[in-house]
Amino acid sequence: MSAFDSGVLMTKPLDGVKVLELGTLIAGPFCTRILAEFGAEVIKIEAPGEGDPLRSWRKLYQGTSLWWYVQARNKQSVAINLKHPEGAAIVRKLAREADMVVENFRPGVLEKLGLGWKELSAENPGLVMVRLSGFGQTGPYKDQPGFGAVGEAMGGLRFTTGFTDRPPVRTGISIGDSIAALWAAIGGLMALRHREVNGGKGQVVDVALYEAVFAMMESMVPEFDVLGFVRERSGNVMPGITPSSTHTTRDGKHLIIGANGDAIFKRFMQAIGRADLAEDAQLASNAGRDQRAAELYALIDAWVAAHDTGHVLKTLTEAQVPVSPLYSVADMFTDPQYLSRAMLETAHLPDGKAVRLPGIVPKLSETPGNTEWLGPDLGEHTEKVLSKLGYAPKEIDRLCAEGAVARVSEDRAE
Repeated sequence: MSAFDSGVLMTKPLDGVKVLELGTLIAGPFCTRILAEFGAEVIKIEAPGEGDPLRSWRKLYQGTSLWWYVQARNKQSVAINLKHPEGAAIVRKLAREADMVVENFRPGVLEKLGLGWKELSAENPGLVMVRLSGFGQTGPYKDQPGFGAVGEAMGGLRFTTGFTDRPPVRTGISIGDSIAALWAAIGGLMALRHREVNGGKGQVVDVALYEAVFAMMESMVPEFDVLGFVRERSGNVMPGITPSSTHTTRDGKHLIIGANGDAIFKRFMQAIGRADLAEDAQLASNAGRDQRAAELYALIDAWVAAHDTGHVLKTLTEAQVPVSPLYSVADMFTDPQYLSRAMLETAHLPDGKAVRLPGIVPKLSETPGNTEWLGPDLGEHTEKVLSKLGYAPKEIDRLCAEGAVARVSEDRAE
């Protein structure tokens, strides 16, 4: 059971931190989701009548994306027309009280609206502004549109993914956006820490999607610079680290086996009846194993293919060799490790239907994150947030009538 269901109130590490989200879809909103899960007060600005397009992406339940309920959990939705002068003025007021603004517009868009770093920091010198974009705030490509897929391509990930006899492939999730969101959250928190200990001055955190992916590419750069080596596609094999690959059992299941540690490799060979290879001096280190990778993968493939999944898992688990099936989401729902660590929490949709959500990561022993509410209706918190800013009910009525802001729609409010 999650805190969402139990009503438990917990102290969180970001309690008291105010974040203003000016973003849509994945990278910016995923960054603020992380902050909201750990206690930050996140006010999400959405366009009246439209809202974040993620509300209608992928699988819907009663007209709303199930992804939305997760991505926007613990956030407040305020519907404001940024192109309306009074709408922009409200955002500036919110930014004056904020510790952090997170945005993922194309560079220059917020400046045209009078909501750029220069304007916001002039009124709030302690502000941290986290800016996510395809190519960053500077450079010759800065004005080009760039989604996560472009970042994955330019950052080097796509070039190394797949098999050599066919075109590169992608992962089934928006990994480039998610990686950028993690860097953005880290950068924003580092900037807040700097502000705390170095005089209270804010700064810009500039996250480019292609650079976020590029930062994950391990030894690619020095290997090319020193040796002229270009990392390419290697299928399911971990390049240069042997053995670590995917194998198929007799009953047709796919397993990952990672036996690339020296002692682990020895145990692996003994477990599958190849004591001769366990004692082979050339195979005692990764360098020697990698030279004989084709031989090793052929014999591992043959051994796995000769046994059912249960036998392979039991044998290797007992030998303390890292092994795992390739889990589908259905496997996760029944796995004892997932269940014991509360990685599938239960909440309830607006109509009362129970829904499982991914648990909060990382796990903090004293100040854990939690789900307080699911992604809100569009404009659900407009009136509450504007009232806190000092707007009287009649003034909010006028702003709604003039199209500067919007409350939650009447049919959703019911």
